[in-house]
Amino acid sequence: MTATLSELPIGQSARIKAYEKGSHTEQRLMVMGLLPGVEVRKIRVAPLGDPIAVEFAGSCVSLRRREAIGVLLETPA
Repeated sequence: MTATLSELPIGQSARIKAYEKGSHTEQRLMVMGLLPGVEVRKIRVAPLGDPIAVEFAGSCVSLRRREAIGVLLETPA
């Protein structure tokens, strides 16, 4: 099943599958280490839904919701 990082429930993990075509932040996220195949876990969301905090490879980063929409995930069935 494919979902976006913004749709992932809090506390759930998934692997990055790809980036949406035309994603303007793809290169910046890849430089941060959010590469295809990396497992990410959504750990919290701000009260108004933006930003989203995710954890991967021992790091925690915050992403804007519009950035998270462009990250496609492979979720367990």
